[in-house]
Amino acid sequence: MEEEDTSTEVETEGKTHQATPSGQILATGEPESEAPVQPPKYSVYTLWEKRLIVLAASISAFFSPLTAQIYLPALPVLASEFHVSDSQINLTVTTYMIFQGVTPMFIGGLADSAGRRPAYVICFVIYIAANIGLALSKSYASVMVVRCLQSAGSSTTVALCQAVVADIVTSAERGQYIGITAIPIVLAPSLGPVLGGLLSEYLGWRWIFWFLTILATADLIALLLFFPETCRRIVGDGSVRAHPVYRTFWQMIKDWRQARQQKRRRQREREHGLARTATNTSAKSKIKFRLTPPNVWGSVMLLFEKELGILLGYSAILFSGFYAIATAIPSQFSQLYGFSDLQVGLMYLPMAGGSIVAAFIVGPTINKNYRRHAAKLGLGPVDKTRQADLSNFPIERARLEIGLPLLALSAMVMICWGWAMQYRASVAVPCVLLFLMGVGMIGFSNSVNVLIVDIYPGKAGAAVAANNLTRCLLGAAASAVIVPMINAMGAGWAYTLIGLLYVVGAPLMWLVMRDGIKWRKEIRDKEERKRLKKEEKERKKNGQTEAEKEVDTENGGDEAVVASPEGGGKKTEEN
Repeated sequence: MEEEDTSTEVETEGKTHQATPSGQILATGEPESEAPVQPPKYSVYTLWEKRLIVLAASISAFFSPLTAQIYLPALPVLASEFHVSDSQINLTVTTYMIFQGVTPMFIGGLADSAGRRPAYVICFVIYIAANIGLALSKSYASVMVVRCLQSAGSSTTVALCQAVVADIVTSAERGQYIGITAIPIVLAPSLGPVLGGLLSEYLGWRWIFWFLTILATADLIALLLFFPETCRRIVGDGSVRAHPVYRTFWQMIKDWRQARQQKRRRQREREHGLARTATNTSAKSKIKFRLTPPNVWGSVMLLFEKELGILLGYSAILFSGFYAIATAIPSQFSQLYGFSDLQVGLMYLPMAGGSIVAAFIVGPTINKNYRRHAAKLGLGPVDKTRQADLSNFPIERARLEIGLPLLALSAMVMICWGWAMQYRASVAVPCVLLFLMGVGMIGFSNSVNVLIVDIYPGKAGAAVAANNLTRCLLGAAASAVIVPMINAMGAGWAYTLIGLLYVVGAPLMWLVMRDGIKWRKEIRDKEERKRLKKEEKERKKNGQTEAEKEVDTENGGDEAVVASPEGGGKKTEEN
């Protein structure tokens, strides 16, 4: 597939510049300076601005896993109200997960080409409309259909969150931010059943969806007012002035105030006869707003690349274990320990606590290991504000050296969990194991997510969408088969089998660390050959066009006016 040129032309004070996907604003048509040029800052945003932007994206990503889990306590009530079986009502959960995996391939690709803000607006408009439809549903068929739309609206917010981090955060500090974005993914499944049970019991099941409607509407308004466009194809490092659609209400107010100040300044200059001063030095994007069709196959084709295919496949296997535990917790703890629905919901909290610990410990550790490798290669002090060239940097080793010990922890805890359930250990034992599972599984997942964004910074939306696809499909399969597995072979051997899958696949991570640089070089060489081939075709096409113009010009010059016997004139061609 030919790669699309994602550079953006910008103008500043009459000079032509170019905003690259990496956010660098490069001057063109000017002589190069002999002095070494310091790499530009990766983003114009300050530390706290980046934190607030990532926090806003993380809050938006909270809706996808929350919506999947908050609905579960109301399933028996819905089955009774619509007169369907438990198996039929459970299909609304299965279809939700299928759309959760497929939809980000469409909107994630759209976000990479048309921008993050339009993608967020599309997601939340669909999501809010679907929640209103579910709250007003009067039949099982309507719940089934609108539940799919609800999933389509919420599922892409996770991929968008990861893409926003790639837009504004460098590789040197990306670990900590990716860790923070993982918190909603695990915290929501813990809080969702509790909130859903309370709303369903005291206000009725329809209020679950009215509650989500209110939250989503408030979040959409906040995004429109304050969340800036971060897509580097549109705004570069954040300094490029884009189409008004990409600008927040707050930015438009600042623009209006600045325009008024400039108008007053020019008026004073005219009155006093002063020379006009430059008033606007910010770059202006020439990209016009348009919703281009998303490249769906772009996300699918990423699965067939060596490095990313291995990372996504193994990460999906790891996360299927998470779904295998989370899905079986209600039946296991109600049967073995006699827990009520509220007590079962509280059992998800230890895993959420472990994920929070992983976010605040594993993230900084990933950054520290990155700096260690940079120092080992003699790259000097790492500047967090500037993106380093990772072409020959062992970024796979820097990330996975932290992830592999956490992977080993996850495998051991998975096996111990199965036998703890098999022999009905004290409640304290599964609580500790769930906490450790949150640390190990989410910590390893964070390291893989950081690596994926490092490898594909310009296609973060498509890459994370592919990651979401593999996770959701394998997660749906694990959710469907874990209870029959436990019934057939016992909890001990069922979870031991999953833990052994972790161990068997671990050498693939070593392969990624060993050959990652070589695989990335192969991809760059392949893309370069495609680019040269495309340029050669354009040159040939332009050459043919010029030749046709020359022929037309020569034919036009051969025409002459000859006097007719009647005294008039007519055109003839000379032989």
